[in-house]
Amino acid sequence: MKRHFTILITLSLCYNSFSQANAKPFILKAEHFKHYVDYFNKMEDENIKQAIPNDSAWGWMKKNIPLFECPQQNFEEMFYYRWWSLRKHIKKTEQGFVFTEFLVQRSYADKYNLISSGLGHHIYESRWLHDKKYMDDNLHVWLRGNNGKPMSKLRFYSGWYADAIYSRYLVNNDKRFFLDIFSGLEEDYAAWENEKKIPGDLFWQYDVRDAMEETISGGRREKNPRPSINAYMYGNALALQKMNLMTGNGRKAFYYQQKSDSLKSLLQSKLWNSDHEFFEVRKEQGDTLANVREEIGFIPWYFNMPDSQYNVAWKWVTDKRTFNAPFGITTADRSHPQFRTHGCCNCEWDGAVWPFATSQTLTAMANLLNNYKQDYVADSNYFDLLETYVESQYYRGRPYIGEYLDETTGYWLKGDQERSRYYNHSTFNDLIITGLVGLRPRADDTIEVNPLLPDNRWDWFCLDNILYHGKIVTIIWDKDGTKYKKGKGLGVWVNGKKVASSLKLEKVTGKL
Repeated sequence: MKRHFTILITLSLCYNSFSQANAKPFILKAEHFKHYVDYFNKMEDENIKQAIPNDSAWGWMKKNIPLFECPQQNFEEMFYYRWWSLRKHIKKTEQGFVFTEFLVQRSYADKYNLISSGLGHHIYESRWLHDKKYMDDNLHVWLRGNNGKPMSKLRFYSGWYADAIYSRYLVNNDKRFFLDIFSGLEEDYAAWENEKKIPGDLFWQYDVRDAMEETISGGRREKNPRPSINAYMYGNALALQKMNLMTGNGRKAFYYQQKSDSLKSLLQSKLWNSDHEFFEVRKEQGDTLANVREEIGFIPWYFNMPDSQYNVAWKWVTDKRTFNAPFGITTADRSHPQFRTHGCCNCEWDGAVWPFATSQTLTAMANLLNNYKQDYVADSNYFDLLETYVESQYYRGRPYIGEYLDETTGYWLKGDQERSRYYNHSTFNDLIITGLVGLRPRADDTIEVNPLLPDNRWDWFCLDNILYHGKIVTIIWDKDGTKYKKGKGLGVWVNGKKVASSLKLEKVTGKL
C-alpha cells in the first residue's frame, strides 16, 4: 500500500508539472493586457523590491495568473492590478518564498516580516497562481520555519488557515501537500483550544488579536466570544474533518465533526441577537450581547455555518442606514451612536471600510447565494457591492489598495503613509473567479459554474487560463455569440473542450 501511494504521488507531481508547463489560454491573448502592467510600473516610485521586481512583473504574471476580459474597464484594470500588487509581497528567504502583509518592516511582525492576520486571505487569493511553489513555501515556513516548529507568532492573530488550505486543495487537487502538513494543522487546532477556548463553550479573542482593533463591541483587553474567531474555528474543524475522511480516519473525522457541530450550536444560541436579527459579540463582563451589529456578524456564512433561519441577517447588508455606505460595507452599524467615535487613524473598526472585512463579507454573500434558499439578497446586490469595492480601490485617480477608508468620501485614511501602500490584507481576484464568474471549487471531477452577474449588466466576459485540477479552464459569457464566436450564452471549456453551456446566466455543471 505504501509503495502504491508513492507511485500515485509521483504521477500526480509529474502531471501537475506537465500541466503548468503546457498551460495556454484558450481564447484570450496575454499580450492584450500588458498595457496595464506598463502603466502600473510607471505610476510609482519602486522604492521597495522583493523577489519579483517591477521589471519582472509582466513575465511572472504571464506564467502564473488567469486572464480576465470584460466590458467594464475598472473591473478589468483592478483584476490585473491586484495580481501585480500581490506579486510585490512575495519575498525570498533562506527557507523559501513567503508572502508579506506590509512591504515596510513592522515591529510586531514575526521573522521575515510575517504577520498571520491575513494568511487566510493570502491562501485564498494565491490558490489560483499556476506555480504552487510560492504558497507551498510560505505555508512550510509558517508551520515549520521555527526550527521545525510553527513560527512563534502563527497564533498571534485569529485565523482560518486550515480551512484556506483545504479550499486551496479544491483548486489544485494536491493531496500530497496537505498530507505533508496535516499533523501540524491538528496540533495548531489543539493549541487554539488550549489558549482561547472556554471549556465546553465558545472561543474568545481580544478585538486587536482578531485583527479588528478599536471596535464598538470590545477592547484590546476584553476576552469576548466573537462571531469571527468562532466561525474561523468552525471552518478549521470542518477542514480537518474532511482531511481525515480523505486519509480514511473516520474516527478522527467524527471527532472534528463533533467540534464543528458544537460550535455551530453555541454560535446560534449564544451570539444571535433576536432583537437585532444578527450575530453579535458576547461581552465577557456581564455575559450579555454587545447590542451592536458589526460586520463580523456576516463571517459565519463564509463557512456556510448558520442554519437557514438566520439568513434574515443579510437584509442589513443592503440597508443604507446600517451597513451599505457610498464607498463600501461599513464595519459597524451606521445608525449606532458610537459609529466612528473612536478617533481617526488608529486602526478603528468602529465603522470605517476595511477591504479585509469587505472581502470576507462578499465571500460569505456568494456562499449565501449559492448554497442557501433565501429572499434577502440577489445577484444584483452582490454585483453592486463588488462594483463599489472596485471603485473604492483608487487613490488620486490611480489604482490603490490600502488599509481602510472613509465610508462616505472614499478617502484612504492612511493613504499618505508608506505602510499602507499595497496592503496585502484582503482578496479581490478570488471574488471575481468564485463569485462574479462563479467557478465553485469542488473535490470531485464535476466542474460547477454559477455566475453572480445580473442579466442586464454585461453582454460578454471571458475568464481564461484558469489552472484547476491540473487542467486549463475557460469560462465565457457571450450573450449573442458575436464577441468570441464560440456560440451564444454561457460556456465552459476544459483544455479547449466544451463541457457545459446555457443560453442564460445560470448554474451549469460538466465533467472535468
